[in-house]
Amino acid sequence: MSAEEKLAAARADLSEREGVLVAFSGGVDSSVVAAIAHDALGEDAVACTAKSETLPEAELADATRVAEEIGIRHEIVEFSELDSPDFVENDGDRCYHCRSMRLGRMFDRARELDVPVVCDGTNADDPGEGHRPGLQAVEELDARSPLLEHGITKAETREIAESYGLSVADKPSMACLSSRIPTGIEVTEERLTRVEKAEALLRGWGFSQFRVRDHDGLARIEIAPDELGEALDMEFVRATRAHMEDLGFEHVTLDLHGYRTGSVSPESENESGPEDETGSGTELLDAEYPTAE
Repeated sequence: MSAEEKLAAARADLSEREGVLVAFSGGVDSSVVAAIAHDALGEDAVACTAKSETLPEAELADATRVAEEIGIRHEIVEFSELDSPDFVENDGDRCYHCRSMRLGRMFDRARELDVPVVCDGTNADDPGEGHRPGLQAVEELDARSPLLEHGITKAETREIAESYGLSVADKPSMACLSSRIPTGIEVTEERLTRVEKAEALLRGWGFSQFRVRDHDGLARIEIAPDELGEALDMEFVRATRAHMEDLGFEHVTLDLHGYRTGSVSPESENESGPEDETGSGTELLDAEYPTAE
């Protein structure tokens, strides 16, 4: 089937529901599901974003903006993953605990609104991309995944986003802030905050695909290979070191592999996946020693 045929099938499926609430992050996957739901159901479709310490403010602003683009009603619920000792512990199932809480709040709001169906943005490529504990939560809570159910891949999702004229059609994937903290290091508000501020700096400097990994006080910066040359500029190195130290990082390194999903926890190399971003090792340039001073 073509992407257009799959889109038509997903739209027809959702049009048979009495109402749908979409777990909405503002990324391309959930935005496409929201657009299809709004197309199929109009006012009976709702997008819902869960606000917590792991969601960057910039992403919340993006979600609000994209919901306005689609024209869908947008609800915001608040909760804190840090209330869960299992999440804070940051073991290999962190994403399971996070997704369970996040989707749980979606189902709570759906019941409050008398909406019978909750959907998420899992696409057809996701189940084959390594260790994805968050998908277990989707299955346990019985959320619907229209993209997965109709075989819509990530590439087709972007194609559909373009057909709807969505500004996020080419938006890079954005896992939650806790994915920047290696397995075994506790997730704290302090660590989440400094990662968010560090990544806001890189975004403000014009980088588009990157991560700042917090290795318990060591900031490991990953930047997409096609942008890595700019990050090797000595002026950038000096400025980055100063700003990162101001944020509370004791050391700053640049990963010469560039940005990769699945790089924050080397001990989990065989369980990597873009959702929890655990995986392979690194080669580093220590930006604390930029010159022969």
